[in-house]
Amino acid sequence: MVKKIQQVRAGVALIGAGMIAKTHVAALSDAQDVVELCSIISRNPDKARYLADYYHGPIPDFSSDLDAIADNPDIPIAIVATPPSVRKDVIAKLAQAGTHILLEKPLGRDPQEARDVVDICEQAGVILGILFQHRVRPPAIAAARHVANGNLGRLGLVEISVPLWRDQSYYDELGRGTYARDGGGVMITNAIHSINLALSLTGPVKRVQAMTATTPLHNMEAEDFAVAGLQFECGASGSLVASTAMFPHRTEVIRLHFERASLKIDKNALKINWRDGRTDVEAKEKGADKTNPLLGGKHEWHQAMIEDFVDAVRHGHKPIVTGREALASHDLIAAIELSSRTGHPVDLA
Repeated sequence: MVKKIQQVRAGVALIGAGMIAKTHVAALSDAQDVVELCSIISRNPDKARYLADYYHGPIPDFSSDLDAIADNPDIPIAIVATPPSVRKDVIAKLAQAGTHILLEKPLGRDPQEARDVVDICEQAGVILGILFQHRVRPPAIAAARHVANGNLGRLGLVEISVPLWRDQSYYDELGRGTYARDGGGVMITNAIHSINLALSLTGPVKRVQAMTATTPLHNMEAEDFAVAGLQFECGASGSLVASTAMFPHRTEVIRLHFERASLKIDKNALKINWRDGRTDVEAKEKGADKTNPLLGGKHEWHQAMIEDFVDAVRHGHKPIVTGREALASHDLIAAIELSSRTGHPVDLA
């Protein structure tokens, strides 16, 4: 039976206590009007107890017992933040018990595993949301509003830039940047956020020509650099450049060039350059210049995604990013990898 939210505050379990867990706990702490963090599940519960410092409320249980979460009707929602290599089995157990899943990206290590996760949740009748927090940044929301109203004209050119820096210590974490644990490097772990946001504004890509590489700046299995030429279904052309070897670390930027204006979308603001000479700056973030490369931004964006997901479960509507929508990002990444391996263009279905 699919679980329902019976209380004023929805019971939530956090599955996984890795690098991103602090951000989740801080977000859950500030979302206590609608959620209660009941439990944190980790393979090493004692090592995860430091997370209680980030939660300003009743201390949650710390355990390794996933069955207890699956069997608890008072915990209808689980946030799954485990490494990609182990999450499919976790999701299957929770979904079959009727628990709704808010999942840290990616869905899986490859498109087939991603589709398996979507199918598991759909067959169980539970809601699956994907935590692409860039979608709730104010500049992204403002850009989506402009794109939707049709005043920009036809889209002609797309630029997706992900110029990141990660020190070698980032990849020294066991399994980081490997295909077995993560499913790849910069694209599936880092650039997938910008890819998902861009596709939500542009529509699907139909053809890719790409190259990927591992630079001498990192000792890792998968790629830390990717460049791709893109052809979109809408007729636009574009490019993707993504790397974790670009020092100093800079923010991701998406530029969309329409007939009547060009949009620049980053975490700081939305800038609109109109063809008639006007320039508008909207959704400017205060203090957005203070970046934390490892945490990936402020926890308020995670909080917004969590609150939206709770509302989706409570009222039965779609979350901001569904599992099925997120498959397009995985398919594009796989096409970039295939094009790089073969040296040929790849058409997407």
